[in-house]
Amino acid sequence: MDFRDVSLTALRVFRAVAEQGTFTAAAASLGYTQSAVSRQIASIERAADTRLLDRRRDGVQLTAAGHLVLRRASVVLDEIERTARELSGMPDHAGTVRVGWVPTAGVVLLPRAIAALRAGHPGITVVTREGGTPALVRALRTGSIDLALISSAPPYRPLDSESPALVARTLTERSLCLALPAAHPLARQDYVDIADLRGQRWIAAPPSSGDRGMGVWPGLDERPDIVHTARDWLAKLHLVAAGAGLTTVPATLAQVAPPGVRVLPVRGGPQEHRRLLLARLPDPPAEATVRVCEALRTAALETGVP
Repeated sequence: MDFRDVSLTALRVFRAVAEQGTFTAAAASLGYTQSAVSRQIASIERAADTRLLDRRRDGVQLTAAGHLVLRRASVVLDEIERTARELSGMPDHAGTVRVGWVPTAGVVLLPRAIAALRAGHPGITVVTREGGTPALVRALRTGSIDLALISSAPPYRPLDSESPALVARTLTERSLCLALPAAHPLARQDYVDIADLRGQRWIAAPPSSGDRGMGVWPGLDERPDIVHTARDWLAKLHLVAAGAGLTTVPATLAQVAPPGVRVLPVRGGPQEHRRLLLARLPDPPAEATVRVCEALRTAALETGVP
């Protein structure tokens, strides 16, 4: 099979696997079975006459040939999608900026930035998608999104080992706090002592989110008792309000905590901080992308807390 005969379906599946990091996640995102994804990857590797993906226990990694195919496939797929829009009479999407975001960014910062863009730059369309930090970094690499709002915790390492390095700018750096039921005994003080976190029940992100353990206070010297898992931050906070457990939150989310929740700092251990980064590929950004970056930076300043 000649590589010039590769189908668009195979290219879409390959890009999804590269972005999602596993065959299982790619199948779920596409609505395919895992065996169908495996067949498409096998077909494109036969056409390339080389391995495009290294299969590892924790997922897949692109080979050098895989990176080449991904770059070319992304261009082809984007052009096909643009042509389909033009043929259907849809408006030009040159002003569209695709933004990926971690859940904490979507609660306050992102809506405020979008509202400002609609008022000041109505010609720009912002299309968004939620995801975990690892998935959003891969999405940047595959060209599926233009910008990513991602979280980073100490020690602050490069976002990935690929080259060229992604451009990342810190929008906020805030303390990590603890959300607990207002009726909880620990909620009576102005802070929580880290020693009092032993034996508590936790509400954390599910393993499938890519942020396993998020919601549990870092560095606990015991295996945490995770009684509930949820991806959505507001769902976690409402579980806290119901007395179901404790969870960690960035300080910025204190302003959207529902009644029945107290958000407090934790004392007695290393200070825990989280950065919110705005990341993109190093290529010169389009004008619309620059405007979106400016709106996100402004929103970050406006939504900051001490």
